[in-house]
Amino acid sequence: RLHSTTGTGQGSSIVTMNLTSLLLAAASVAVSAFAPVSNTSTATTRNVSSTSLCAMPICIVVEAEIKEDRMDDFLTMIEANAVGSRAEPGCIRFDVLQSNDQANRFFFYEVYEDADAIAHHKEQPHYAAWGAFKESGGTISSVSKKADGKFMT
Repeated sequence: RLHSTTGTGQGSSIVTMNLTSLLLAAASVAVSAFAPVSNTSTATTRNVSSTSLCAMPICIVVEAEIKEDRMDDFLTMIEANAVGSRAEPGCIRFDVLQSNDQANRFFFYEVYEDADAIAHHKEQPHYAAWGAFKESGGTISSVSKKADGKFMT
């Protein structure tokens, strides 16, 4: 608790503030500023239990190594892909991560409600742009892994 005394004599008052409450309030403001925009189509259909266990979403993890002379093209394309994917119904999350130890290595972390959402994603122009980038020789390697979500928030 934080105590502050103001004034003197009979008119003085003591103000008590719970420091934990103050820090939590400040943290919630800071965290919400960096939280991804929620896709309302998924927010109303996902079933989250009291233990934060979601109904079995499907996750895709892609590891891609990009040719260094194609990095500018890649970054433009993957940003459009991520933004477009996040707007799709059934897309829960689409993150693009860059390796700390190799600047041309990236990881995509994609989470979809179900197989229908993945099928819809693969029909989109921004997904086709990723395929075209790979076909044009922009990647050194690209490996995708599929997994079922178990304990997710």
